[in-house]
Amino acid sequence: MTLIYFILVLGITVFIHELGHFIFAKKAGIYVYEFSIGMGPRILKKKFKNDETIYSIRLFPIGGFVSMAGEDIEEDKSIPEEKQMYNKTWIQRFLTIIAGVLFNFLLAIILLFIVALNTGAPQNKNYISEISKDYPIEKTNIEVGDKILKVNGKKVRNQDMLLLELTINNGKTLDITVEHKNKKIEKIKLKPKEIDANGEKSYKYGLVLENKVDKGIIPSIKYAFTKTFDLLEQMGKIIIYLITGKLSLNSLSGPVGIYNIVGESAKAGIISLIYLTAYLCINVGFINLIPIPAFDGGRALFLIIEKIRRKKMNPKIENTIHSVGFIFLMVLMVLITYNDIIRIFK
Repeated sequence: MTLIYFILVLGITVFIHELGHFIFAKKAGIYVYEFSIGMGPRILKKKFKNDETIYSIRLFPIGGFVSMAGEDIEEDKSIPEEKQMYNKTWIQRFLTIIAGVLFNFLLAIILLFIVALNTGAPQNKNYISEISKDYPIEKTNIEVGDKILKVNGKKVRNQDMLLLELTINNGKTLDITVEHKNKKIEKIKLKPKEIDANGEKSYKYGLVLENKVDKGIIPSIKYAFTKTFDLLEQMGKIIIYLITGKLSLNSLSGPVGIYNIVGESAKAGIISLIYLTAYLCINVGFINLIPIPAFDGGRALFLIIEKIRRKKMNPKIENTIHSVGFIFLMVLMVLITYNDIIRIFK
């Protein structure tokens, strides 16, 4: 069943992304050769009457694409000029490129709303609800009801940001800035406790965060939007930490890692799978927004440069840059997948 869930979760994430490109391309009058879910050889294809597009499913459920006329260097002389992408207005091209990302975010918001309606909307605040016994935290001035404001001088306005900083600094003594119940602000050094379970060492700080939830439609709507923006902020920080070396590529997951996560989420129930799908949608949308060649963000960047210069980029140069970016992306995916496999057999 894990394989079925994996295909379903990844398929929905990819489908909604490509659907965004497809709908806006059609709306702009761009000739679409193919709408494909998956990569590799075709296993299913369908073409409808009075529609030029081939709809296909390919063997490997790790991506997808919308193939449009006028998107690449080679001009297809059989397609009318007015149906070529490069002949469309700037705004039509820009919206077609970023539509996949927007659809990913939109679906994530809808799914998070469904999750909150079923389980309640977490308040996501950094209040300490419990202090574990026999941890160094017991010897500090930190008390139940205190609010954590900063970790090592960095503001952590919600639990997502706090947990990220704890993960990044795992095992280190931290400078925690807290606001006590009497509104007094104090900086406190917090040491972790080393835990040895079955030969595997881990570090815990002994603090338990508040887990209050709000019920109802309005709190669920608010949660859906704020959680989406919180996760985007978290992913932005992760990219910065990767660039600065605070995080290694080993901490990232590819298809194999996602497969394992899907399996664990499925055991926790359908709501957990829905949340995972929302998380992946935000992840895919965010990654595609990064202005790297071959990503949607890279293509959008070239359009922004074109707008500033008031002159179109040389298509051969642009496509060469995108090709190099695609090769880089494939090499990165191989490395991440290799790390996933190594983790399984450790």
